[in-house]
Amino acid sequence: MSTLAESPVPSNESAAAPAEAVYDPTQKQKSQAKTARIPIKIVPAERLKKPEWIRVKAAAPGSRFYDIKRILREHNLHTVCEEASCPNIGECFGKGTATFMIMGDKCTRRCPFCDVGHGRPDPLDTNEPLNLARTIAAMKLSYVVITSVDRDDLRDGGAGHFVDCITHIRELSPSTRIEVLVPDFRGRLDRALTILNAGPPDVMNHNLETVPRLYKQARPGSDYMHSLKLLAEFKKLHPEVPTKSGLMLGLGETDEEILQVMRDMREHNVDMLTIGQYLQPSEHHLPVLRYVHPDTFAMFEREAYAMGFSHAAVGAMVRSSYHADEQAHAAGVN
Repeated sequence: MSTLAESPVPSNESAAAPAEAVYDPTQKQKSQAKTARIPIKIVPAERLKKPEWIRVKAAAPGSRFYDIKRILREHNLHTVCEEASCPNIGECFGKGTATFMIMGDKCTRRCPFCDVGHGRPDPLDTNEPLNLARTIAAMKLSYVVITSVDRDDLRDGGAGHFVDCITHIRELSPSTRIEVLVPDFRGRLDRALTILNAGPPDVMNHNLETVPRLYKQARPGSDYMHSLKLLAEFKKLHPEVPTKSGLMLGLGETDEEILQVMRDMREHNVDMLTIGQYLQPSEHHLPVLRYVHPDTFAMFEREAYAMGFSHAAVGAMVRSSYHADEQAHAAGVN
């Protein structure tokens, strides 16, 4: 007997369907709420079993993990480690390192591989650059990575806010080296590059993420050639500053497509490379279509150095900012 027959609706009432949640662009949307509104629909797939080489390191007892979380909350700061659900957060926070995410925690884009929330961003916090600089000085960090959400609502894409952060950090911590992981500044690249001239970082990072064939699916709103142009144009203006980019594997790309992207990077004078395994944040994100074997990662690393990259961090758990200080030091940034 059906449940409906067991619990009939009285004849004088109608069965009302549950009200659909009203879309509120001012609220941060994550997971299904975020990916439901993109033009490319994600088809749920059976999750592949994680191989034995995919292992996440937990925070060690007595580490600085909770101290770092407390400091971030006290100073109202965000990290991409938390917002993007990075699998290395336990290790990095435990060592006292973090990648700071500026300009809020709501991205104007809805990339279905990323766990950062989407929504209408709040106005820029003009106190954030100094607040960030004071936090970094108090933590006595020798190397910092600053990234941001995409801010397509700003005329400069947020470039001026990056420069303000760099300027304040250098005023309070002159020996601290600064790496920035920037959005693509699409539609405002010339303006952004001009603004960045006022305070270039020590390392300029912008991730290509995947192969051009998969951009419509994985990076809606972005353009492969535009991202390469950003890196190349910055390098022309600042040949002394190392440029860096990263890729994730497991979205349906082929090995040859990855090798071609690496060649494209070198043709556009990208110096440093990171390659890691994509891990699906939830069932509502793009599925993992393959787990890349360590031997294949080793092949990409060999090819990277053969192509002329000054440094290549390649491995399943590698992320763009993972051990970024060690990557930069190996590439000659002191």
